[in-house]
Amino acid sequence: MLNRFRCRPCGRRTLHLKTQERDAMNRIHLALGLALALPAFAALAQETVAPATEKDGVLVDGKGMTLYTYDKDSEGQSACSGQCAKNWPPLAAAQGAQASGDWSLVAREDGTQQWAYYGKPLYTFIQDKRPGDKNGDGKMGAWHVAQPDMD
Repeated sequence: MLNRFRCRPCGRRTLHLKTQERDAMNRIHLALGLALALPAFAALAQETVAPATEKDGVLVDGKGMTLYTYDKDSEGQSACSGQCAKNWPPLAAAQGAQASGDWSLVAREDGTQQWAYYGKPLYTFIQDKRPGDKNGDGKMGAWHVAQPDMD
């Protein structure tokens, strides 16, 4: 509530907020500022780090599992779905992920997105049980360990 009082030194009427009301207004202003700033920060918080790293000359996912490429894929398009995708799980991209540099996103038949490196979709292999396993390399003559120098 506004309080009116006469300013003694100058004799003018002024309006002042009580301390509690002023604090409440400051909190409202802070909340509004944060609400307006959050969308900008959310855009920055989207997945911007590389979805895989290099270890011992091969690309691995965040859990250290070996990543593979499939010869039947075309650039930017996966040919592995259904049972194939059960045996060779795609390196899934989080919703809102953004492609950057050598990393791109591939739209899959099921509506999800998959990471690709130099346009080649990436997969893990269901028979790799521990980080560093490479049991899928050379399978069916079409699966290969993904390497950082694939360009």
